Amino acid sequence: MTDLDALVGEWLTLPDLAEALDIEVGKARGLVRDQHVVGIKRGERTTFQVPAKFVLPEVDGRPGVIPTLRGTVIVLSDAGFTEEEILEWLFTPNDELGEQPVDALINGKRAAVRRVAQTLL
Repeated sequence: MTDLDALVGEWLTLPDLAEALDIEVGKARGLVRDQHVVGIKRGERTTFQVPAKFVLPEVDGRPGVIPTLRGTVIVLSDAGFTEEEILEWLFTPNDELGEQPVDALINGKRAAVRRVAQTLL
């Protein structure tokens, strides 16, 4: 297993995610449950955290989660990936994409990311 901290960088706890999105913590939990974001238990107190990079400063005029992340997470989950493996795949530079898959999603390359992810099935 790679060092996710080195790959991901900044993490957000659920209260931090809720604050960044200006929503209630319960709604942040719903984003996790419905696979709009994916995270792991980590850190000193093993709290559940998600990569800060999943939050964009503006989605439809306000902060939001990468809109195309959910579909990619579902494809990887269907391929049998664990949350840790999904994060590792999203944050590891991909030769076919020329960047990290998470960056490709941020840059609007949903189709290319899903095409690469589909090869993992």
